[in-house]
Amino acid sequence: MLAPTVLGVATLVFLLLNLLPGDPVEVMLGETATPADSAALRRSLGLDRPVSARYLSFLGDLLRFDLGNSIHTGRPVSELVGLHFPATAALTLAAVVTAIAIALPAGLLAASRPHSHADRITLGASLVGVAIPNFWLGPMLIMLFAIDLRWLPVSGTGGAAHLVLPAMTLGLGMAGILTRLVRSTVSETLHEDYIRTARAKGASNALVLWRHALRNALVPLLSVIGLQLGSLLAGSVITETIFAWPGIGRLTVQAINTRDYPVVQGCILTIALTYVLVNLATDLAYAWVNPRMRHARVD
Repeated sequence: MLAPTVLGVATLVFLLLNLLPGDPVEVMLGETATPADSAALRRSLGLDRPVSARYLSFLGDLLRFDLGNSIHTGRPVSELVGLHFPATAALTLAAVVTAIAIALPAGLLAASRPHSHADRITLGASLVGVAIPNFWLGPMLIMLFAIDLRWLPVSGTGGAAHLVLPAMTLGLGMAGILTRLVRSTVSETLHEDYIRTARAKGASNALVLWRHALRNALVPLLSVIGLQLGSLLAGSVITETIFAWPGIGRLTVQAINTRDYPVVQGCILTIALTYVLVNLATDLAYAWVNPRMRHARVD
């Protein structure tokens, strides 16, 4: 399904961007440009051709991995994406690590002590983490840790310290979802027969949780992590704008504001392809976590 999914995304992105109101030529030259200058620039950019012809040319260039050139800077879109994608990848990876580092111990603690104060506090905190939107959480973290306490920088890049606040902004919501998932899956696993057998053999509670219960709960956990990566990539648009992080999300917003169609198409296609590849890797990871799935057959 990878190829038709990417083709569908490419088609939707092309059609939506080309059917939206707004003329990139008018944005570039201004309203005072002469009709002759506007027609010449529109001809040089290929915007005078029908939408169907531009779509076929777009697909042909896409098959050659040619995303075109930026309307405003003239630089290849692939070059711009290559410059900004590592920053988004680093931010997404840091957010996932933050979410897992919070969710695993919190979820295991809640599952090991059901209906206790620790369980209620964990579930309540996870619900708050899921409910808080990034566009509110980011400025609040800036006010607390950067302005009031002055522990961390406000925005930009330059070191690991610059990554902490945007990673927390992205990762806390995902941590809330994963915490509740770990708690529910591990709670169900703890009632299985092999858990009783492990306890009967003298295994400690920590060993039962980490080695037996958690490993069998990893399959749904991996599935949700793979799906949440798409949300992280979408959320990075807001987070990167708040923290002036030079990633794909911020580049997409700048390209939308200037009607730079090739750059917008390249950014969205990169995000979509990354999401599809991550889901493919998630499916392959199932076989590593659960060897029985290696021999599963789809009828």
